[in-house]
Amino acid sequence: MIINHIHTPSLLSVLCKSSRALNLEGLKELFPKRKEKMGFLDLLMIASMPVLKTLLVTALGLYLALESVDVMGESARKQLNRVGYFVFSPALVGSTLARTVTSENIAQLWFMPVNILITFIIGSALGWILVKFTRAPHHVKGLILGCCAAGNLGHLPLIIIPALCKEQGSPFGVPDVCQKYGMAYASITMAVGAVYLWSYVFNLVRVSARNITRGDEKSDASVENTESTTDTKKCIQECPEALLPSTKCTSTGNLDESMLPLVKPEVNSQVSTWGRIKNCLTKISKNINLQTLLVPSTIAAIVGFIVGVVPRIRGLLIGAGAPLRVVEDSASLLGDAAIPAVTLIMGGNLLRGLRGSGVQLSLIAGVVVIRYILLPVIGIVIVKGALYFGLVHEDPLYLFVLLLHYALPPATNIGTMTQLFGAGESECSVVMLWTYALASVALTVWLTIFMWLVT
Repeated sequence: MIINHIHTPSLLSVLCKSSRALNLEGLKELFPKRKEKMGFLDLLMIASMPVLKTLLVTALGLYLALESVDVMGESARKQLNRVGYFVFSPALVGSTLARTVTSENIAQLWFMPVNILITFIIGSALGWILVKFTRAPHHVKGLILGCCAAGNLGHLPLIIIPALCKEQGSPFGVPDVCQKYGMAYASITMAVGAVYLWSYVFNLVRVSARNITRGDEKSDASVENTESTTDTKKCIQECPEALLPSTKCTSTGNLDESMLPLVKPEVNSQVSTWGRIKNCLTKISKNINLQTLLVPSTIAAIVGFIVGVVPRIRGLLIGAGAPLRVVEDSASLLGDAAIPAVTLIMGGNLLRGLRGSGVQLSLIAGVVVIRYILLPVIGIVIVKGALYFGLVHEDPLYLFVLLLHYALPPATNIGTMTQLFGAGESECSVVMLWTYALASVALTVWLTIFMWLVT
């Protein structure tokens, strides 16, 4: 009787904490280790279900975008994309984070933003090697770097993880608890990925597009300079004293100033170290637009973190007895439309890739190899190393999400960036078509391998 009296309150407290908010310390009880691993074929069947769901919705979007159907034409997709960008995605990120993130668990998830940053850095480095090796055209360099750096961290995890939790025989424990924890991990992934995408990758594409514009301006200027130089030579031949003050020739106004001899004063050629650092920081500040960090999804993530972490605000908005719970319910209702809307848009955008474009086969093959072979292998090494050194806790679902960051196809928002800057727009559709077509096989295989490794 005494033993029961001692153990019963502790069990009730664990259950109460897990029902109110995330409590990562109770994961060992909620996700007990299995004595035997599931078979590889069983894991393959479980992993294929979320991929098939995504493919079906994507195929529907592709069908609706056909000219004979014309339900989701280019204009309709752009309008729906704007609604998703400003309404659906921010509502999904903010409402999910507000429900699942608390002051108790936020400090224990510190490695997830670091892990996502590692995927961006390694991916962009491999993309830079690919661009140099294949000698890619200037207008697609930003596209290739973006596709290699940024995976679809926004919506695919929100589709894959709940679907895996709902599957019968899932290795991640009780479906309801798995979905609650999984949605928290996926929401943090989406929020952090949005920050990196619109700060790091956005500026990669923008700087690349700016270099193209500068190159065109230089080519135009060189043509003008050539014409001006030709006129100047003619003037010099007609009036040899044109470079000197003379009353015999009054056409010096037509001379190009670059042809005149310049006398430069002697200056100290040595630049101080502080001057070099200052010039470098000035160049960086000019090339990076910090205002792009404040995109709607990022603002919604900040609001969601504040609501979840501050107890008083959380008590007003979150929970069955919250006085302002209708606000959170409305945000959740809007957020439910984000995943199907974005998936339909993605399917419609792939239609342009079917029409073809002049993209090097080596570039497409390189992006596929980087995203589906090199990055997942590197991810296994990094996550296993982090677990070995005690940087992450031993939770199968958490480790699975960390590994998933390395095996996703390119982010669909890269297409939005290429449309915005007009650099590699048609090539982006072809790259997306091939990478997402092969994702049905590659992602299924890697999901199976990841589940086999963490369970």
